[in-house]
Amino acid sequence: MSDEVQPGFVRVRLDLSYDGTAFSGWAKQAGGRRTVQGEIEDALRTVTRSRDTVFELTVAGRTDAGVHARGQVAHVDLPREVWAEQHGKLLKRLAGRLSKDVRVWALREAPSGFNARFSAVWRRYAYRVTDNPGGVDPLLRSHVLWHDWPLDVDAMNEAAQRLLGEHDFAAYCKKREGATTIRTLQQLSLERGADGIITATVRADAFCHNMVRSLIGALLFVGDGHRPPDWPGNVLAAGVRDSAVHVVRPHGLTLEEVGYPADELLAARNIEARNRRSLPSGGGCCG
Repeated sequence: MSDEVQPGFVRVRLDLSYDGTAFSGWAKQAGGRRTVQGEIEDALRTVTRSRDTVFELTVAGRTDAGVHARGQVAHVDLPREVWAEQHGKLLKRLAGRLSKDVRVWALREAPSGFNARFSAVWRRYAYRVTDNPGGVDPLLRSHVLWHDWPLDVDAMNEAAQRLLGEHDFAAYCKKREGATTIRTLQQLSLERGADGIITATVRADAFCHNMVRSLIGALLFVGDGHRPPDWPGNVLAAGVRDSAVHVVRPHGLTLEEVGYPADELLAARNIEARNRRSLPSGGGCCG
């Protein structure tokens, strides 16, 4: 696949955030369901008065229904004449058109070779949970999971360390035909804040479907004492879905940030990201 922009078009990078509570995920769906992609594309057509133009957004990370984003990145190829006429006022016009649960914060012409999805070198998510016996602060109920057992954060961090690195995460992913489940987990750490909320920071080069929520589900079982700290690593090594690994609810998950390389490395990164990965033969997962 080529990342060359078609003649007469300009590739524009969008930085955006949204509260995923009322959305059926990022990606457009049949049947008129409300999605983030559909909402932004409709707004772009309206504010640019380009109803006959097809605007197709490409996103860094497709989020599921109920998942939030603070630092999502997307790109769209706009006709050059539309960008030349509109770019100075497009941001404010989108703010007036979009619903209050989705915001575009920046619009700028992307550097050569930029692709919001394939240029990314990492995505960072946060999952927030509380074990407060009284439940979740009502003002945070759409962003924090309540776990009704006391959680040992040290035990969860011990378990998390065994999952870091490049592995086949098939045991923690919903399998998709033709897609690899090999990923490099760069960070998985948990910290309890002064308010008692535990924030899990999860960073990887990419994620397969349900990976973050499955990892958190496994760590919660360790944190509440139902499983020992070596259990999540053993599940990973087994390479198959374990019925004891629960996919936690989506509302505790937020895409916080997407990382990109220097402009001169974008083209090489695009090629690398599209290559199907395999693990070295004989390589174990957990040491």
